[in-house]
Amino acid sequence: MSERDAFLDSTMPRQIEAETAMHNGQVEPRISMWSSNDPVTLFGAWFSATGWDDVSGIFKRLADAMEKCESYDVELVAADASGDLAYTVAYEHTTATVNGEPSTYTLRVTHIYRRENGEWKIVHRHGDRMPDKPSGV
Repeated sequence: MSERDAFLDSTMPRQIEAETAMHNGQVEPRISMWSSNDPVTLFGAWFSATGWDDVSGIFKRLADAMEKCESYDVELVAADASGDLAYTVAYEHTTATVNGEPSTYTLRVTHIYRRENGEWKIVHRHGDRMPDKPSGV
């Protein structure tokens, strides 16, 4: 099995489970996917932060705003792993209640992972909404 495939097999099922839980208002599975060893960074679709204290605080705030996840799907575009670093580039398709309002959205997301004590941990997330296409394009 390639290093990339081993990384994806061990990481993606846990991450999908963690993100589904997050969209149901449960923050702990997401927090367990992340490194608490700085540097960690978040360039989120709604909030950005640097440092574990600020990043984990944003995760708790987001979990409080989310519930009733109807679907969470990852469309993987690219991924690789080499040594103790890895990355994924994907579209996240989500239907959940956010701030009391039903919401369906797609985010473009890049994650960077660092292997710590034999386990892959996220150290950076960059997510943004899909841009609107200009009419006629």
